[in-house]
Amino acid sequence: MDNQSRVFAAILPAAARELDGNENQQGVEVRAVSRQSPSSRVREVQVTGTAEVCCPADRVSVRVSVGSRKESVNEVTSSVSRRLEYILQAVRQHGVGDKDTSVRRFLHREADQYHMDAEVTVTFSDFEKMERVCSVLLEKLDKSVCVGAPQFYHSAECLSQMRRRACVSAVENAQQKACEVSQLLGQTLGAPLLVREEETREWRNEDEDDGGRRQGATLLPHLPSTPTITASSRVSVSFSLRDRSRKKV
Repeated sequence: MDNQSRVFAAILPAAARELDGNENQQGVEVRAVSRQSPSSRVREVQVTGTAEVCCPADRVSVRVSVGSRKESVNEVTSSVSRRLEYILQAVRQHGVGDKDTSVRRFLHREADQYHMDAEVTVTFSDFEKMERVCSVLLEKLDKSVCVGAPQFYHSAECLSQMRRRACVSAVENAQQKACEVSQLLGQTLGAPLLVREEETREWRNEDEDDGGRRQGATLLPHLPSTPTITASSRVSVSFSLRDRSRKKV
């Protein structure tokens, strides 16, 4: 994860004083601002931090199709149903529930023959399990089954967690930098006064390196690489500052 931050500090002393307005060598501008009465003036440091979080796809769907042509409806239905049952049984044996499996059947007639095509769509969260299921179906059903290319994608839960991690990491990075700035200025970092997420961005990264494929996919020569998504967050955080030399009452 790549973390960056930009820092702006405003030191507001308890007693008013004049400053020359020049920036110091650390790139931190120091200025005096009066808020309300002189006794209620606030010292604070304002920090802008950024962070990036990269997340690979956590779901993959595979379409498995079978078909048959017979002279009667019963014959074509029986032929397709036997293979469908074997496909569903293989999926269940690998721990995939019914909620992650859908089946569609299409029956039509051409001339004197009945055609039935069936399609099973299976969603996996375990990619190695997906590869094992596809291998079993190709080995056992051979040319009577067609296994489509896996389609990788990100679930809504994965994307939400990635965005939260990016924001939290940006705040953590900003807090660390603010602590270092406060130490440089001879202050003690206090409680946060304001946290605001100013910008978020997301982009997809397609990995074209075939070297990362698992050897278990030898029966799937066109297995696509797993896509990843990167989320970035930029936050602005203000912290109160306390003078180290000030004694607690």
